[in-house]
Amino acid sequence: MSKKKILILGSSGMVGSSIVRVVNKKKYQLLTPSRKELNLFLGKKVIKYFLKKKPNIVILAAAKVGGIYANSNFPADFINENLKIQNNIIEACNQIKNIKLVFLGSSCIYPRNCKQPIKEEYLLSGSLEKTNEPYAIAKIAGIKMIQSYRSQYKKNYIALMPTNIYGPNDNYDKKNSHVIAGL
Repeated sequence: MSKKKILILGSSGMVGSSIVRVVNKKKYQLLTPSRKELNLFLGKKVIKYFLKKKPNIVILAAAKVGGIYANSNFPADFINENLKIQNNIIEACNQIKNIKLVFLGSSCIYPRNCKQPIKEEYLLSGSLEKTNEPYAIAKIAGIKMIQSYRSQYKKNYIALMPTNIYGPNDNYDKKNSHVIAGL
């Protein structure tokens, strides 16, 4: 029996590297391409990679991320790069039969003044935090794509929202990181 292939995109980042540490303890064939090996902005090359490697499970942890300063100063980069990455990955997954996709979102997709504790149904029920609105909109678009592909193509895609995370391999930059990492 061959091992299941798990493709972890964003495996050098904080969340992706944590997933790699857990998956490495299991009996899977782990695929963790570098940015040089797989440019997630190039849709045709992403599809070609997927068709060649034929992963069983894809975990999309790759994203352009940053704190308030980065989001405020580079909003076009945040929405553009995140939309390109997730669109290319979701479409590449659609080329493979019986593939599972885990899309990682963010708690910033919920309204700024969201009632606590946050519930899933609060999505799109109010205004987003202005300082990271383009990033949040890209993530919301990804969630809606996941839901649409599940509905139309009966795909086994899910979206998860890791919240309030920090740890090894976080971005520890004074200007561009999240608050905890910046401190």
